[in-house]
Amino acid sequence: MIGRRELALFAVVGSLGALALVGDAYLMRLATFACMYAVMSASWNVIGGMAGYPSFATAAFFGLGAYVGGITLAKGGALVLALGLAASSAFAGALLLGVVLLRLRGHYFAIASLAVAEVLRELTNAATDLTGGGMGLNIPLDTSAGGGVMAEAIFFFVAMWALLLLTLVVLVAVERSKLGFGLRCIRQNEAAADMIGVNATAYKSVAFALSGIFVAMAGTLYAGWVHYIEPTDVYDILHSVKPIVMALLGGLGSIVGAVTGAFVFLAVEEVVWRNYLQVHTGVLGFLIVTLLLFLPQGIVSLGRRLRAARLGNA
Repeated sequence: MIGRRELALFAVVGSLGALALVGDAYLMRLATFACMYAVMSASWNVIGGMAGYPSFATAAFFGLGAYVGGITLAKGGALVLALGLAASSAFAGALLLGVVLLRLRGHYFAIASLAVAEVLRELTNAATDLTGGGMGLNIPLDTSAGGGVMAEAIFFFVAMWALLLLTLVVLVAVERSKLGFGLRCIRQNEAAADMIGVNATAYKSVAFALSGIFVAMAGTLYAGWVHYIEPTDVYDILHSVKPIVMALLGGLGSIVGAVTGAFVFLAVEEVVWRNYLQVHTGVLGFLIVTLLLFLPQGIVSLGRRLRAARLGNA
């Protein structure tokens, strides 16, 4: 049965859809990024939070989805087809990579997963005829239906919001399923999990694949949204680092925490960027580290700590 925190999360995310009625370009941009960040953070949480494998492959999935989907769109394919191809490519690639990478553990796995994005970046640069190489890829996709820039902004916000809802439905179901239980067992003690009948290799492979499917679809939507992508942008290491920070900020191992962390991270990032443009990266890093120091179990633990403090004072 779904818990109160998950119900509250769905209520909050569901209410975001009403922003499409506001019609403010700046708000649409922020809301679209908020949904994209939440998809990336919640997806990383499956392999990094539930299974305890610190993956840095998010940028690889995002870039793969951006280019598979972007090439499909550039050749006249429908957005639904582009999303399907991106998801299937990420799923198949993650399963194949998982057979090799998931034999590693700890920092060895982290470094190996980080290298995946760099390999894909070089392959993308080399496939000039298909991807445009270092010159990038133009994606002439018109979704405004004659409504101009605002109509297009609303379209991609609604699309990213719908993707976030789909991601949450699937991942909350996973969290409460036998797969979720098995992943938590693996995080606690993988050898013991094997002894009680958990097929660790299969469970980890599926978790790794799930951590890539929705991120790849977000990459496709991002490519169609910005109309131009290049390897240095979509394979940026920050696409791997930010989801980890968001999940830690919200609460590791929790879907609610991952989404909460994504929203808080974006809010802090935007405020810092607008007020401290020249040194925003340093200020942002300082604030995030401070939050993590004072809330090591994430923002979702704040309510529990406040209740404990009230009971202690009673």
